[in-house]
Amino acid sequence: MSRVKWKNPYIQNLLIKIINTDNIIKSKIKTFSRNSVIVPGFVDAIFEIHNGKTFFKLKITENMVGHKLGEFSPTRKKFIYKKKKN
Repeated sequence: MSRVKWKNPYIQNLLIKIINTDNIIKSKIKTFSRNSVIVPGFVDAIFEIHNGKTFFKLKITENMVGHKLGEFSPTRKKFIYKKKKN
């Protein structure tokens, strides 16, 4: 579901402040904000996005611009059947 056209894309205030600094590429940015939109200023930065249990490491590329951070952080584990011992 997209946001209304007359509203700007949502970005957390802390992330906006980090964009304005020059050393965004050098540092890892930890965030709980999965609903923030990826902007061109985030390209080549490394984010650690919280998926509900742990932080998931993610490097932003140009193809990700316009999407939300939560789309790239899986929240569910794949179920695997365990083999029984005979």
